[in-house]
Amino acid sequence: MPDPELSPPQSSLPTAAAHVGAYVLADAAARARDIEAVFGPPPPLPAPSPPAPPPVDLSAAAAVAAASASGTEVRRPAAGLERILRGPSGLGTASLHPARREEPSPPPESPPPDSAVEGTPVPGLYHHSVREPDPVRVEEVSGRIKAWALDEVDLYPDDWEDQFDGFSVGRYMVACHPDAPTVDHLMLATRLMVAENAVDDCYCEDHGGSPVGLGERLLLAHTALDPLHTTEEYHSRWAESLRSDAPRRAYRSAMEYFVQTSTASQADRFRHDMARLHMGYLAEAAWAQADHIPEVWEYLAMRQFNNFRPCPTITDTVGGYELPADLHAQPAMQRVIALASNATTIVNDLYSYTKELASPGRHLNLPVVIAERENVSEREAYLKAVEVHNDLMRDFEAEAAALAAACPVPSAQRFLRGVAVWVDGNHYWHQTNTYRYSLPDFW
Repeated sequence: MPDPELSPPQSSLPTAAAHVGAYVLADAAARARDIEAVFGPPPPLPAPSPPAPPPVDLSAAAAVAAASASGTEVRRPAAGLERILRGPSGLGTASLHPARREEPSPPPESPPPDSAVEGTPVPGLYHHSVREPDPVRVEEVSGRIKAWALDEVDLYPDDWEDQFDGFSVGRYMVACHPDAPTVDHLMLATRLMVAENAVDDCYCEDHGGSPVGLGERLLLAHTALDPLHTTEEYHSRWAESLRSDAPRRAYRSAMEYFVQTSTASQADRFRHDMARLHMGYLAEAAWAQADHIPEVWEYLAMRQFNNFRPCPTITDTVGGYELPADLHAQPAMQRVIALASNATTIVNDLYSYTKELASPGRHLNLPVVIAERENVSEREAYLKAVEVHNDLMRDFEAEAAALAAACPVPSAQRFLRGVAVWVDGNHYWHQTNTYRYSLPDFW
């Protein structure tokens, strides 16, 4: 008897979107019943007018959907793709974001050219300019994060203050999350960003980090995010360990703030992405201990884990809403998040290239690995890394546009736009942070 053929895999995205839509409709119906019970039935509606012809949707996402439905080949959106996922960000755009509840803003303006902001973008790098982030919010976040680092978690000694200030984390987070409804929401992302960098610096990199024993340190630090459930006899010793060093104190405090605002699903999503990050740290540490240069594809695999993913994945929490768990878990959504995170991490490789070359020891980044494994010059390797980034960016935008067309759920649309804005804000921070970064002389 012949083996039955397997059915082709089916996407569950329409089912998930329908489930969320049904939940929204049921919730709205329940609210309507509650209102009617208090205020009585609504007045009768007037006689309907003749239906108007449907509007013509010229968006790129609609074009993708229409082409897919008709069987036409779907082409990747060009560089001039309508920024359906973006929405303007920065000053003057608060009214375009439904979460903003603060002061009214003037009409939106188009982002300026790169010359209007500090720093020089990597030549040939595919990116989108953003306006300068709201200076009032930047100042407020910068002051509050420094007070948290110094007074609440005792994160760094006095001689690290210049480096902390030079990181410009307030400007970074305001640029990446322009739709955050309050500064308190921005602080959720800012504390986690600072804590993650403390772990990287103190456990892995510049400030006493080492690949030796890294697994143990990361495991214990991870329990500050994902609490240990043990016997009463040993619980107190674990709790005491969380106060034993700065990175664990920072992780614990930042996560405590986060869970007060996030849903249980959002917190669990973040813990999962932090476990991914820590696994990437361990792979890089293993290569360092073995003095091994990975193949380019192996390095890119590591970078899918050791990357910025925990930051854009919380864009809905910082925005004051939730992308439902079943939509977040869809393979198409996971691919969009992964591509965005991979592209933003290669941005870091490119802008930190000269900084890492000047540091003691050998630091792996994409240009270094390409130069070694493909036997090309440093310049050729750097320019090849720019091409890798550009391919990832265009794939991200094409996949995001297709997903936006296939899943017209408001929270999914907003999440996709939020991730795209985070990508742009991340590039803005790297370009403008001339305290930390400078470009090689390859042009």
